[in-house]
Amino acid sequence: MRHLAVWLSGLLTFEQAASVLEKVGQVALSDSTAWRQAQAAGAQALAVEATQRAAATALPEREQIMPGESVTETRMAAALDGGMIHIRQEGWKELKVGGVGEIELQPSRDPVTGDRLELAHTVRNTYVAHLGGPEIFGQLLWAEAHARGWSRAWASALLGDGAKWIWNLAKDHFYTSVQIVDWYHALLHLWCVANLLHGEGTPAAKHWLKTHETLLFEGQADRLADIILASAKSHRRLAAELRTQAHYFRENVRRMQYLEQRENDYPIGSGVAESGCKQFRTRFVGSGMRWSRTGAEHMLPIRAAIMSNRFDTFWKRLQLAH
Repeated sequence: MRHLAVWLSGLLTFEQAASVLEKVGQVALSDSTAWRQAQAAGAQALAVEATQRAAATALPEREQIMPGESVTETRMAAALDGGMIHIRQEGWKELKVGGVGEIELQPSRDPVTGDRLELAHTVRNTYVAHLGGPEIFGQLLWAEAHARGWSRAWASALLGDGAKWIWNLAKDHFYTSVQIVDWYHALLHLWCVANLLHGEGTPAAKHWLKTHETLLFEGQADRLADIILASAKSHRRLAAELRTQAHYFRENVRRMQYLEQRENDYPIGSGVAESGCKQFRTRFVGSGMRWSRTGAEHMLPIRAAIMSNRFDTFWKRLQLAH
């Protein structure tokens, strides 16, 4: 009963979980009892997570092959993103979400050209999430990647939106992996420049974007930065915003080699992390939902286990640790 109550609580609201147990399983359970069972399991899961984080980050030369290990043919990718959930007495707070998966080529429509191609995607994805700063989140993501065999993969990539903390995290934990700024986030920044220069959503803005999108895809972010800085000189009122956008492209030149990384069969979009954010929000953001910080933190590993299709393994691990 406890197993089912916690599983359902990770899928549905506590009221809905109790209702399903009563109607389908003929088990009378109040929503407050479902909440208590989930909170107890979540607290235990956080303790297990802390142990795993400590063990993974304590490994010497963490990206090196350990004695007795061999390189596999697997190629792996991890992606990071963030979403907002409401915490009582704190307001909206960022939930950092990471996804880890294996890279495979699949028939897809090229988001840039529209052509049908064999493009890289991450599959068999697993997820982690943390309500707080990047240090613990980085350890959590690395522990998951390590458990998935990251160090034995013959190639790996880390994708993010370009925020500085992401690349600091990469330096600490994923320092031999290819770094890629998510294509769609980079394109949003290019859209921002187009709208600043020509007005939001205007034909002129769309034309400017179309003209310069190819430069971005070809890996010429440094040239884009030069173009934007030149525009700043003739748009003094917008100069500060344009310089900020130019700096974004200049700082991430080596992470914006999209054509090269596409040819090397790496994914250039962080869809796995964006999907993860949406799935977490499905459980944590709803009409009238307000979480205590502790309550949300205890539910995160439960929801992550369900999203990763390994709740039963997660539950067995809790029983062994009990």
